Amino acid sequence: MNEALTRPAVVSRISDLIGYTPLYELCRTENGSRLLLKLEMYNPTGTAKIRMARAMVDAAEAAGELHPGGRIIESTSGNTGLGLAVIAAERGYTFTAVVDNHACVDKLRGMKALGTELVYVVDDGAEELATAAREELAEDMARGQDNTIFTEQHNNPSNGVGYFPVAHELHQALDGGIDVLIGAVGTGGALCGTTRELRKLVPGVRTIGVEPKGSIAFGGPAHDYYQSGTGTPEGAEIGALVDFGLIDEGVKVGDVEAFATARVVARTGLLIGGSAGGVVHEALTRLPSLPPGSTMVALVNDGGEKYMDTVFNDDWMNARNLIDPAVEREIDETLTKLRRN
Repeated sequence: MNEALTRPAVVSRISDLIGYTPLYELCRTENGSRLLLKLEMYNPTGTAKIRMARAMVDAAEAAGELHPGGRIIESTSGNTGLGLAVIAAERGYTFTAVVDNHACVDKLRGMKALGTELVYVVDDGAEELATAAREELAEDMARGQDNTIFTEQHNNPSNGVGYFPVAHELHQALDGGIDVLIGAVGTGGALCGTTRELRKLVPGVRTIGVEPKGSIAFGGPAHDYYQSGTGTPEGAEIGALVDFGLIDEGVKVGDVEAFATARVVARTGLLIGGSAGGVVHEALTRLPSLPPGSTMVALVNDGGEKYMDTVFNDDWMNARNLIDPAVEREIDETLTKLRRN
């Protein structure tokens, strides 16, 4: 992948629009260190995860596990499902998403609009994250079925491979000038896949992983959390793609701080998702202490448009005690100061 990365002027498949997402400078310090956001919401479906959805299907086809008329099954909280729904639709596959009510309603509606069959692992309306139960049901549904695959995103090596192009996009755009990469850790594919490839191009890059408080990848205590599409809840296995050897430091950000950051960033004109808010919160905390002239890149894996009923809904936030005006004010003051430089 040494050639210049460019998108054709005209494409014939939606998946040809994947990648080439922009970098946006959110802020910088007085000594010239800057925070750049890799805006993955500019992919089809508004999320990074369509990158790995395509890679997983490509691998299944190459291995002869999936052929015309086949069925794809995945356990998803939304964004992976949206990506798989697009790939399935353009290649003529049936897609079944095993979901729970923790997922944002707009993501579930989006999958259904794209022709996805939704199967709920629980039907009592409970909002608890049910990752382990979803995985078990998806595996059971695929077992023994002809021309049917369970893509199993948490343990599928192609998940990480799908993010290799992100490394090349960053390297080309910044001419190798990247010091810190920071991103959310869910399946591990986005952050670890990008890091694995990026270190071939920029050996000294430092990687920071962010998960919600309550997630267990970087230790306990475990408890419920509302950031969706990220983290490892109690009872779920840490995915095989979470490579601790590629993560220099793992940190936790609470729901209140993550969502407050997303809401503050929205007032600058940019809508980002809730877990992306956690990543940006940690990045803003670290930026002033970086060496002069450093470049930190935060992976913003989806936009805020899918969270109008949750993160950006005061009634929903207040009902769950997720709004803290003091926290929001502090973040706003920090960002405002940095954006003046």
